[in-house]
Amino acid sequence: MKTELKRCGEADVDVLAAISVDTFVEAFGEQNTATNMEIYIQQSLTCDVLLAELRTAGSEFYLLIADGTVAGYLKINTGAAQSEPMGDSALEVERIYALTSFKGQGLGALMMNRAVDIAKDRGLDTVWLGVWEHNDPARGFYRHLGFEQFGEHSFMLGTDPQTDLLMKLGI
Repeated sequence: MKTELKRCGEADVDVLAAISVDTFVEAFGEQNTATNMEIYIQQSLTCDVLLAELRTAGSEFYLLIADGTVAGYLKINTGAAQSEPMGDSALEVERIYALTSFKGQGLGALMMNRAVDIAKDRGLDTVWLGVWEHNDPARGFYRHLGFEQFGEHSFMLGTDPQTDLLMKLGI
């Protein structure tokens, strides 16, 4: 399979919004109410919201393209763009998603390796992320890559306060 991680620009916002919604619904739609999913999508995954994030200093999006198909995406944050204040030596993987039909093909590791490589290239020493406490496959994937839990924070999915476990990897 031919794969590419393409950095998103403003011209990619429609494609980014579509893959963001598709992967989020696939990942969490069955475990959450349709109302809370729709509220979250309207608050966080519209073209306008994503365009503002694309324009935020320290935030970067990458489209995962597999055999010519947009299969997922990666969002990283540094500096003040991080969702928690982790300092200037850390990189946050805020979002990392692949469509279900592409899972099990090493694409998650490909995206995570890109994030780690970016952090190393920039002289950073930590990569961190938040993962829903009930997302056992993702938590196992991150542990397999060497991430360790160091805390937690609240994540609002619509009107439902949920808990994300914070995990980090020293590099």
